[in-house]
This record gives sequence, structure tokens and C-alpha cells, in this order.
Amino acid sequence: MPQRTLSSSGAARLPLLRVLITVTLLTLAVALWYLTSYSLRDEAEVRWYPPPAGAGCDLHVAPCSVPLGEGVELSLAVVTNGPIRALQRLPLEVRVSGILAESVRVDFVGRDMDMGLHRFPLGAKGEGIFRGEGQVSICSEEIMPWRAKVVLDTPRGRLGSWFDFEVQRR
Repeated sequence: MPQRTLSSSGAARLPLLRVLITVTLLTLAVALWYLTSYSLRDEAEVRWYPPPAGAGCDLHVAPCSVPLGEGVELSLAVVTNGPIRALQRLPLEVRVSGILAESVRVDFVGRDMDMGLHRFPLGAKGEGIFRGEGQVSICSEEIMPWRAKVVLDTPRGRLGSWFDFEVQRR
């Protein structure tokens, strides 16, 4: 049987082929991560109501409210003793009036930086009150701007609004 030998060009192709396969696999992994992240956020199904301009709401101090149209109002409270801190358990309370909400969730997302998806479903306590706990992650920035997105599942579909706040690193 004749022996096969790799030519010098065949030997050079092997490392190049491995690099191309690795780059392709990494590209597929990033695309899959992006698609999974996008589908988990499922924000296309939410009818968003922006908070009133100049409302001056401060979640560190008091609950924030926003009208969701047609007599519906949403209120979010982060119940803490003092300012909101990273990695601290945050008792959350959402109050809904004017519509029956089947479920409520709060998503914490970084406003200027992708900090991942921090989703917290809240439990129904009756009379339009939902409670649970949430947490924001730590960031290398001295002051991290966050957005609390509140999404309600209602007979009218998904309704939502958001409240912006900042967390200062200790």
C-alpha cells in the first residue's frame, strides 16, 4: 500500500481550518445567546406607557405611579431603609387600579450598559397588590443608571411602564 504524506500546503490548511471552525462556533454561540436574550425579554408583546415627563419620581424615597390609559394606574414601591443598593434584597410592591391584573413582573435592566436580564415575578396579595423581592447587580461604575420595567398581564394584553433610578456604589 502506498503511504500518504501531507504536502506542505495540506499541513498549513489544518490549523487554518481549526481557526475557521472555532470562529464559526463562537459566532453561532453569540447569535444563539442574543436570540435567547431577545426572546426572554418578549417586549414586542407589551404596550408601553412612558412615565409622565418631569414627574420627578424617586424610587429611593417613595412609590412612583404612572397612568396606563383608560383609567388604569400602576404604582411601584421599592421598600428600603435608605437608598437602593446593589446586591441588596429589595422588597417590591406593585399596586394596580382600574383593571384586573393576572400577573405582574419587574425587570431591572441597565439603562446605559447591558447588565443582563434581572426578572422578578411578583405574587398576588389581593385587591390589585403584588409583592415580591428583587435585586440589582453590582457594577464597576461609581453610579449605575437602572430602569425598573413593570409588566402586567391583563385581559387587555400586556401593559407596562418603567421607572428610572440610579444606584451608587458603596
